[in-house]
Amino acid sequence: MPEQQQIRVKRKTRHCQHFLLSCCLFFAILCACLTAALVLVGKHYYYNELPDFRWSSSGGSSPPKPIERLPRNVLPNSYDIILKPYLDSGRFEGLVNISLGVSEATDRVILNSKALKIGSVNLYNSSGSALDVQDIIADEYEEKLSIVSKSLLDLGEYSLSISFTGTLLNKTSGFYMSRYKADDGTVRSIATTKFEPTYARQAFPCFDEPNMKANFTVHLLKPKESEYIALSNMPEDGDPVDVEDGVMVHFKESVKMSTYLACFIVSDFKSTNDEIMSSHGNIPFRVFATPAQLEKTNYARVTGKKIMEFYLDYFNIKYPLPKLDMVAIPDFVSGAMEHWGLVTYRETALLFDKNISSSNNQQRVATVVAHELAHSWFGNLVTMNWWNDLWLNEGFASYIEYKGVNAAEPDWGMMDQFIVDDLHAVLKLDATMASHPIVQTVETPDQITEIFDTISYNKGASVLRMLENAVTESIFQKGVTMYLNKHAYGNAVTQDLLNELQSLSEDGVDITEFMNTWTVQKGYPIVTVSKTQTGFRLTQKRFLADPDKDDSASGNVAYGYKWTIPITYITDKNNESKLVWFKHTDSHVDIDAGDADWVKFNDHQVGYYRVNYEDEDWMKLIKNIRNLDVSNRAHLFEETFSIAESGQLPYRIPLDLTKSLVEERDYVPWVAASNALDKIKDYLISSDVYSNYKTYIINTVSKAYEHFTWVEKPDEGHLFKRARVVVLDLACTMGHADCLKEAKKHFDDWLQGTINFSQDLRGLVYSFGMESASAEEWEKVWEKFVNEIDAGEKIRLMNGLASTKEPTLLIKLIELAKDDTYIRKQDYFSLLSSISSNPLGTSIVWDYVRENWLVLVNRFGLNDRYLGRLIPSITQRFSSTVKMEEMEAFFAKYPNAGAGESARKQALETVSNNIKWLEENKKSVEDWIKAN
Repeated sequence: MPEQQQIRVKRKTRHCQHFLLSCCLFFAILCACLTAALVLVGKHYYYNELPDFRWSSSGGSSPPKPIERLPRNVLPNSYDIILKPYLDSGRFEGLVNISLGVSEATDRVILNSKALKIGSVNLYNSSGSALDVQDIIADEYEEKLSIVSKSLLDLGEYSLSISFTGTLLNKTSGFYMSRYKADDGTVRSIATTKFEPTYARQAFPCFDEPNMKANFTVHLLKPKESEYIALSNMPEDGDPVDVEDGVMVHFKESVKMSTYLACFIVSDFKSTNDEIMSSHGNIPFRVFATPAQLEKTNYARVTGKKIMEFYLDYFNIKYPLPKLDMVAIPDFVSGAMEHWGLVTYRETALLFDKNISSSNNQQRVATVVAHELAHSWFGNLVTMNWWNDLWLNEGFASYIEYKGVNAAEPDWGMMDQFIVDDLHAVLKLDATMASHPIVQTVETPDQITEIFDTISYNKGASVLRMLENAVTESIFQKGVTMYLNKHAYGNAVTQDLLNELQSLSEDGVDITEFMNTWTVQKGYPIVTVSKTQTGFRLTQKRFLADPDKDDSASGNVAYGYKWTIPITYITDKNNESKLVWFKHTDSHVDIDAGDADWVKFNDHQVGYYRVNYEDEDWMKLIKNIRNLDVSNRAHLFEETFSIAESGQLPYRIPLDLTKSLVEERDYVPWVAASNALDKIKDYLISSDVYSNYKTYIINTVSKAYEHFTWVEKPDEGHLFKRARVVVLDLACTMGHADCLKEAKKHFDDWLQGTINFSQDLRGLVYSFGMESASAEEWEKVWEKFVNEIDAGEKIRLMNGLASTKEPTLLIKLIELAKDDTYIRKQDYFSLLSSISSNPLGTSIVWDYVRENWLVLVNRFGLNDRYLGRLIPSITQRFSSTVKMEEMEAFFAKYPNAGAGESARKQALETVSNNIKWLEENKKSVEDWIKAN
């Protein structure tokens, strides 16, 4: 290294040109001073610690410009990383040695770095000789670090060594600190990581893009206290070594993987241990949690083992790593993260206590575990080439998780539950102008973060489900395995999967053209069914919640909002599903149904489309609804209300359908119906017939209420328990006298220390009991909340606190939530959403968020997608032009939404649709209620 060094720090912010020019002199003087200083310190480069940079943290400037991808002339082969987290001070030190391959001569190495203070930088050629580094350029906006060599780097192998320091505090991404309260009341600290999508660069300088895979060798420092352990993706390599400031734990080299899959944890957690049976050798399997909650890991361990053994058979590919760990993290911003070999979870997504947790908690643990473990192959072994194809990772895992849970819990009817848990929510979103295609170009970190949404997950899963049904399950499974084998340890795009399926296709369908109509254009079709002399004629058009907003004429749509649809149907004469292709180039398709009295299209709602019949055919389906299975019944409830809401079906049809609920006892149809009925309640809250409507629903639900009761019997199954919660929740929501009486009785008994009700009913008891509770009772619940250590129970108590009808207590709750020793940062937005769902809390939260927007941005950052999604959650029930104007004014004041840009569009469109609904549908619904 030369004796005189120079550092040039480029901060690419959007100041005006004159300001930049005025800064030049300042930076010139600064560089001169630094050069002189560096002569004294010798062979080290330094630059000031970069802040946790957020573009326009004021929330008030124009949107950010696109960010260039890293060049491909220099690629990492391997990383050797030493990390030293100091839990007492909340800082960490690190050293990374990166083995590089240069494929095109260059004078610089460009990689990612954010919020790190860089120390020494050394660059070596393949023979180990040091090269002179001329410049280090830090670009805050693009989150890049450029190492400029004095001499040209020719083709060949090089190594780059960088030391650095950073902070673990005040964040839940990158390398960060999480805390929890132990049994003895002491606060314990751990260090952990969360790197997806663009946060590995906050832990160590790296090539932080998914298609720049490399091998990782990790060394972690842990405290000398014997209870502390260190974990990473791979098993330990040899014995830990005592060093001056702790104990260094060494790990074996990993397989090739993307930076976002690396994981480092230093904690005092304990584990339950098992083995996953495999024909390639058993796989050590451990589940970690805080010591006091170790027993709560048993369900995830047992279920995870079953799911992994199913996946090993399904994919027919060995698990690529030598071990598998799962860890429950007290502070975790996402539900879970599929770090390869070391999967991390929120406590609510991994821990289950049969004495406290509900059936819903149990199912959440199973589904999240199944989702993350599916990524071991689809996402980790083969990774999307760039975030544009995120759906390849998340859509697949979101679908295959149902197969995994179905294998572990065959009595849960998971494939039926798919339609109410995944499909229905995305059909609502994707019927708006604010939606986006599954495959969408993303460039900035905000855009990348934002695409982790309902479209990538739910629509991706729903389209894959439709694809599997169309090509057959066996071909789909075989094609997936061929795809994984072909691209193992590498990256892929959507077309790569379609090519493998095409090679197996037996019916001549162009798989690429079929799937492109669903992935490269947003939205989905509504198929209109008309009678002909010989059967039915089907036509298609785009379905929109507000058809007047159709933008088909824009000319920017690849297929003109036409889709190739695999039409399925059953009849009263034949319950075996038939399939007919409706190509996007066809104006219609004709179907001969023979002498069938009724035809039900989109069997099991396996297709991602809607169906609208003539009124007479709708009435036939309503009349025969008890002849349909649970998924088809649920389909009709969701479909009729959604089409009626768009103004394309008279409301008397879905409302007539609700009469069948008197005899309904199954979980899935009740979920679909309850969601629709609750939405109507929100629309009618200021109507003269509001009380009449609630009376109608009470009468409709009463038989089911009497069937399920508040008393759980020992032999009840999972779906029966879940159906009870849906029915009782609907009954209490609508003011069923006995339901509210029972809820309050159980609530009072619980406050007195007596629990004589099922854990499945805790959420109902807390929420409905709190509605009539006094301020003194609220304080008692708050005390219970503060002292509760079970994360699932804390969420139920939190929602109960948010249900009070006393506005001053809601305001107090918001103030208390500012202290994350009460409300963890990961639960903050859930709390605000819960308060806003309380009719008395909606305006309180809306005013609070608008008045404190800059505080929230400063605390969470505009890159936090949960901050962005808070807006549609708060405003979803707004239905006046006054509220619309308030939203528009707020967005105009803070135009840069960061990762919440799409969420704002969705919020505005939802309110616009609500206003239109009241104008066009309110009277017809009121008339039906008066008549019934």
